[in-house]
Amino acid sequence: MQWAGLIAPGAAVLDVAAGGGRHSRFFAARGHRVTAIDRDVAALAGEAGVEAVQADLEDGSPWPLPGRTFGGVVVTNYLHRPLFSQLLDSLAPDGVLLYETFMEGNERFGRPKQPEFLLKDGELLEVVRGRLSVTAYEARLLSEPKTAMVQRIAARRP
Repeated sequence: MQWAGLIAPGAAVLDVAAGGGRHSRFFAARGHRVTAIDRDVAALAGEAGVEAVQADLEDGSPWPLPGRTFGGVVVTNYLHRPLFSQLLDSLAPDGVLLYETFMEGNERFGRPKQPEFLLKDGELLEVVRGRLSVTAYEARLLSEPKTAMVQRIAARRP
């Protein structure tokens, strides 16, 4: 929510691994056209302003939204490194990537613990280097809603 205002008013937003739809609903309420993608989109069925796309992003299938671009791409609590390039390619000019997930060190506090689900130190910065302009970045310990180590980035496509 802190960086949601960076996405242009009315711009299309892609919510990746949307889960229960918290971010999809938030952006739809702000007047954005939202495309929510997840293996299970039942929680978003019939949600006003939200196009729910059912897809398994990890099964090797082609990207389910070929050629589509968005003014905002939102990813939280999800990490599948093979998607990084596709997510950046899905940003329209001046589009904003908002990404937050767990990083190394989180294993001390709970799940996820496996390295394949934890960002390495500075990894989000490396992912966007040379492609996006970083507006904000954090790598920090959170205490709410539960103790966790996370990285967050807000970056814009020039």
